[in-house]
Amino acid sequence: MQKTIDCVRGISLREVLPSGQIFGAADIRITSCCCDSRRCKEGDLFVALLGQEEDGHDYVQQAIDRGAVAVLAERPLPFNIPACMVEDTREAFGKVCQALTGNPSQQLHTIGITGTSGKTTTSVLLTSILEMAGHRVGMMGSLGYSDGFDTLPAKSSAPVVPEMASWLARMRANDCSHAVMELSSIGLATRKTAGIEFDAACITNVRRNRIDFHNSVLNYRRAKGNLLRQLRPHGFAVFNVDDPASKFLLSQVDNPVLTIGMKGPAEVTAQVVERYSSEQTFLLTAGNETAPVRTKMIGDHHVYNCLAAAAIGLVYGIDLAGIVRGLEAIECVPGRLERIECGQPFSVFVDSSVKPDSLVAGLRALREVTTGRLICVLGTGGDRNSDHRPLLGRATERFADLSVLTAGNPGPEGPLSVIHDILDGYDRPSRALVKPDRTRALVWALEQARAGDTVLIVGDNLPCQQTGGKNTICDDREIARYWLYESAKSHLNNPWTMAIARG
Repeated sequence: MQKTIDCVRGISLREVLPSGQIFGAADIRITSCCCDSRRCKEGDLFVALLGQEEDGHDYVQQAIDRGAVAVLAERPLPFNIPACMVEDTREAFGKVCQALTGNPSQQLHTIGITGTSGKTTTSVLLTSILEMAGHRVGMMGSLGYSDGFDTLPAKSSAPVVPEMASWLARMRANDCSHAVMELSSIGLATRKTAGIEFDAACITNVRRNRIDFHNSVLNYRRAKGNLLRQLRPHGFAVFNVDDPASKFLLSQVDNPVLTIGMKGPAEVTAQVVERYSSEQTFLLTAGNETAPVRTKMIGDHHVYNCLAAAAIGLVYGIDLAGIVRGLEAIECVPGRLERIECGQPFSVFVDSSVKPDSLVAGLRALREVTTGRLICVLGTGGDRNSDHRPLLGRATERFADLSVLTAGNPGPEGPLSVIHDILDGYDRPSRALVKPDRTRALVWALEQARAGDTVLIVGDNLPCQQTGGKNTICDDREIARYWLYESAKSHLNNPWTMAIARG
C-alpha cells in the first residue's frame, strides 16, 4: 500500500495550506510526504493522521528517527522540528499529495460517482460512452485502476490518498481527457479526495448504509455531500429525482444540476418497453430526442445506472446516438447481476453486492422475468454491516421461492453467527436451508433448478474466499460454470441416467 509520495520540484506548505500555522521556520518546503512513520525516509514531511484506532501524533518521534524533517499535525508537539498545524490533517494530507503530483485533476475532466449502489456499473458505462466518443479515459474503482493505457485489478482495500494522486498524475501524463472515479462514503468522510477538483459529480442514490462507520444516516448523507463541495465553480451535478433522500443533497447545490428519473419529471428519462432474462430494451429520452437502448443487463436499477451515465455524457457534448453505442457496448459488469450462460435451460446470475437495496433490486428484476422458481443462495461476509443481515433475510424470504444461506468471507466471525443474523429477518426461518459450505450450497441450488427457473448467487465474489485461514473456496462464477459444463457432459454421455438423477 502506497503511503508515501514524492515530487522532484518540491512545494511550499505556506502556499498549499494557507490557513495552516507554521512553527519553527518561515516556510516548509518539501519534495515528499508520508503518513506511516515506519516508512518515513530522509527529507519526508510526516503527516500525523488521527484514526479510529491509532493517533499518528504518537509516532512523530519514530518518523523523526527515520529522517522526517517536518511534521503536519493537528496539535502542538514537543519536538525540535518545523511543524505546520492544521484543523484536519486528513484534508491537508490530500491537498499536499495532490500538490506534490502537480494537481493533476486541474488538467482533467474529473468525474466523481458516489451512491449507496450503482457506483461501479455507472462508472463502467460512463467510461464506455466517453471512449466510444473518442476520449482517452482513466478510471479508479472497485474493479480496478486505469491510467488510459495500463490497467491493474483493484486491491481488497480502497486506494489511499497517495495512490489516488499518483493515478491521476499518470492519467494526465498519458494525455487522458477524463478521469472517472468511483467514491465511497467512507473515502469521502475521511477526506481522501481532498485537493481534487471535480468537473462533475453524480449521486446515484442515497440509502441507509455503513451506519457502523458513520453512526447515523445524517452523517452518511453528509459524507456524500462532501463530493458536491469539491465541484469547480462551473462543474455540474447529476441527481436521481426518484430517490427521496437525494433531495436532501440537491438543496445544497449551487452548481448546475441535471436530473434523471423514470417515475416523475426529469431532464433525462427512460421507459422500459420489454424485458427478458437475457436482455431488456428501454427508450432513452433527453429533451426532444428519444432513442431505443438494448442492453444485456436487466432491471430498473440498471436503467437508472444507464441514465446517470447518459446524463454525464450529454453534458460533455456526446450525442444520443453516441451514448447509446457506449451503453450497448457493455454486456456485463463482473459481479453485478452477472449472467452465467452455459447452455442450461434455466438462468443463473451472480451478484457480489450484499446491500439490502441491491439485493431487493436484483431479486425484483429476476422475479419479473422468471417463469419458474426463483432460487437464491445468500452468503455475506462477517466483516460487513451486521445491522444489514436481517434485512437481507427479509428480502430473500419475500422474493425467493427457495433460499439457501451459506458462508461468505467470515472475517472475525464464524459463518454460523452471520447466518443466524440473516435468519433473524425471516418470519419463518424454517423456510431457509442452511448450508455453511459455500461450494455445496451453490451446487445444491444448481441441482434443484429446472427449465424456467432462475438461480441467483449473492455474496462476496472474490477469486478465493477465505475459510479458516485457507483459501479453499473458488470464485462463485467458476463453480457455477464448472458444474453446468459437467452437468451438460454427463447428460450427453448418458441422458437417461441424467434425467433420473435430476428427477
